[in-house]
Amino acid sequence: MNPTISIVVAIFNRKDELFELLNSLTFQTDKAFEIIIVDDGSLIDLKPTIQNFDGILDIKYFRKDNSGPGLSRNYGSKRASNEWLVFVDSDVIVEKDYIQNIKKDLLTIPCDAFGGADKAHRGFNLMQKAISYSMTSVFTTGGIRGNKKAVSKFQPRSFNMGVKKGVFEKVGGFSEMRVGEDPDLSMTLWENGFTTAFFDDIAVYHKRRVDFGKFSKQVYQFGCARPILNQRHPKYVKISFAFPTLFLLGYILGFIEYFILGRGIILAFYGLYTFMVLIHAMIVTRNVAIAGMAVISTYIQMFSYGYGFLKSWMLLNVFRMKPEDAFPKHFHKN
Repeated sequence: MNPTISIVVAIFNRKDELFELLNSLTFQTDKAFEIIIVDDGSLIDLKPTIQNFDGILDIKYFRKDNSGPGLSRNYGSKRASNEWLVFVDSDVIVEKDYIQNIKKDLLTIPCDAFGGADKAHRGFNLMQKAISYSMTSVFTTGGIRGNKKAVSKFQPRSFNMGVKKGVFEKVGGFSEMRVGEDPDLSMTLWENGFTTAFFDDIAVYHKRRVDFGKFSKQVYQFGCARPILNQRHPKYVKISFAFPTLFLLGYILGFIEYFILGRGIILAFYGLYTFMVLIHAMIVTRNVAIAGMAVISTYIQMFSYGYGFLKSWMLLNVFRMKPEDAFPKHFHKN
């Protein structure tokens, strides 16, 4: 029997991105699915955008007070009628065989939850493609977001994530975390004996941030969230989580070495790293301009994430603060 699917989209504003997502869903080769849109207190009216797809897509629209993406996804999931919940961010575009491949994979790959990769669409601008490279590169994330061979246990992310509805309800859905709520859910699933899988043929095109400033703030928040996740799920802590912080501290140490001792041994390693990123980005993107911007976005990612991780680790482990006190904006309003 074919799996049944409900796509759940939590959205705040972003009407243009919503239009592009819904438009991509109209071209699905398998049209047997419903879409649950949860308007998380948007400041603009999303109904006109949704009405463009009346009679074309099976859409259920709900509006609620703002509480953040996790609780909004929980809200939408309660109103879904199908066996599998598929969460996608409002700023993604899917291929025409997205639903078809999910159903095919579910019939052949046993799991309780699954996820797929994200990548840059050929229509994205140069900065979006550079940021996409940084978020999926082996030199930054180790490729864990886009390669099933890169990890032994895959953590689905909410921009492209599916969970069996009954399992989702058993673990209580997404937690109160605003940032890092998706790896938090994955680890909660593992702790309750459920399994996750990587589907390599359901990648989505993810727009992400459109400028370096917003990107820096986003990955800084990710860095802050990781020590909180480590505290909540100590069984799954890895030393690699601290690599961006070590990268940041090493860079600072390199300048100290250069200006005080007059040596540039440490900075030479960073020069080599920069060269490797540049060459790899050129090979992957086939564009010199994107590769140059990818070097910048890679350093922004490593420094911002590393600083966020260090700050959060210090507040939680040295000053013994509770996560909700150290980062009140990282937790949902109940």
